[in-house]
Amino acid sequence: MRADLHIHTVLSPCGDIEMSPLAIINRAKERSLDIIGVTDHNSTLMAPIIKEIGEREGVYVLCGAEVTTIEEVHILAFVDGSKALTQLQEYLNRYLMKVPNNPDIFGYQLVVNESEEVLYQEENLLIGAIEQSLDEVERFVHSLGGIFIPAHIDKASNSLLSQLGFLPPDLSVDALEFSANCKVDSFIKNNAYLIGNSFICSSDAHYIEDVGRCSTLLEMNSISFESIKEAVKRSGLENLILT
Repeated sequence: MRADLHIHTVLSPCGDIEMSPLAIINRAKERSLDIIGVTDHNSTLMAPIIKEIGEREGVYVLCGAEVTTIEEVHILAFVDGSKALTQLQEYLNRYLMKVPNNPDIFGYQLVVNESEEVLYQEENLLIGAIEQSLDEVERFVHSLGGIFIPAHIDKASNSLLSQLGFLPPDLSVDALEFSANCKVDSFIKNNAYLIGNSFICSSDAHYIEDVGRCSTLLEMNSISFESIKEAVKRSGLENLILT
């Protein structure tokens, strides 16, 4: 199954206005994606409507968020079911640093329906950090039975390695994510101690044309949250599709 597990929507201030629910699902189908992950900055509010459309259109949608820890590390966090998603959203609401958004500077933060009608506009800036450490976020996500993946570890900012300089040996990660532009062979050569971890590659799409720009082949017999979690944990460098 082909998966792109890092996609932003109109809710992320950096997400293009064209990143609406139906447009994302249609683009995923065009790019032959079986699974996508909805990962707006520090918010899950757009995930349910995209999952609903995905169920109708044959695209499995992982619901979650790209969480920014107090260390400014970006984490992909996914959970299963409406109860766990509500708990994740309440956690983000509780710990997000409250800074008013300025749409003229950062962009609008919108929740829209399938018809692209605006239902809600988030007033607090979502791209800041939450007042929780990397370890605390990991423990919370896993307490919900979720998936915890440090995002774009090859990037020079907001990545595990850029902020900490290393992967803490006691941090329980389900996989590590490469960005679409990563030179994987060179990166692994320079960070050989990471061999033995699982890896995925995702688009981090903010624009509709970038959905599926890179992806991961997840090996499973059928699609479910648990089968995806187990496949992510087994995903090796040979599973990456870099385009």
